[in-house]
Amino acid sequence: MTLIAAAGGDRVAYVTLTEIEWEQVQRVWDLLEEGNTERARIELGPLLEKRPGHADLRIVDAAVSLDEGEAERALRALAGAERSADPALFFHLRGAVQYELGRFDRARADAERALAVRPDSANTHDLLGRILDHLGDEAGAREHREEAQALDPEDFPAPLEVPDEEFDRLVEKSVSELPPRVREHLNELPVMVEPLPRHEIIASEQPPLSPDILGLFVGRDMLERRHDDLPAGPGAIFLFRKNLLRVCRDREELANEVRITVQHEVGHLLGLDEDDLEQWGLA
Repeated sequence: MTLIAAAGGDRVAYVTLTEIEWEQVQRVWDLLEEGNTERARIELGPLLEKRPGHADLRIVDAAVSLDEGEAERALRALAGAERSADPALFFHLRGAVQYELGRFDRARADAERALAVRPDSANTHDLLGRILDHLGDEAGAREHREEAQALDPEDFPAPLEVPDEEFDRLVEKSVSELPPRVREHLNELPVMVEPLPRHEIIASEQPPLSPDILGLFVGRDMLERRHDDLPAGPGAIFLFRKNLLRVCRDREELANEVRITVQHEVGHLLGLDEDDLEQWGLA
């Protein structure tokens, strides 16, 4: 079927996908839902070759790119996808991409547009809640988190609430349980807890770091340092409390996630790769 749509006064042909192509698109979405991003990219390839630039396929391409951690590529894919069959999904995805790029004002505008089209989207309420958290609107963030929970309590349960002092004790315990030869490297390195990564931290790398990161080591790792280096700050390990609380459903899971995050960031301090972590007692 070919539909004719007006765009800026021009008449633009929009050719819908066939029933078989829609089934193939659904297969890609199912693979993303299962966490099989690599297979989703493979399955999407022939469709993109057959229908280059198709608005509905641009939407799927953006979703796969976002799951691959390629936010800039996702944004490029969305250019020209405004005429897709699902405008709410278009605005949601573009808002999610802008969020990953640390462009929170733009992300908020797109998330609000998505909710104007589909006000019962739990995913978009959750996204807008995270955006508003970074914009400092705690009341608005809470409102949208609660709406997401009401719409889909299984996927968006109420965030774990733990007093700051209790959270700090979990971090201190995780540090104290590190192997002695690892702890000695932390004597001059602060382990800091912050609510969320600040904008300057997110923008410190290109592409930007995800606003949802759980922890981060900032500084030069031990393998990069030399004996004749000029004196400089040792750096720091950051843990981001709100992000950690959001991904954990109970205190036991939180304690485990804090321990894993501390170990992971200490591994970055030491310049270790994943294979070295177990050797140092950090796996």
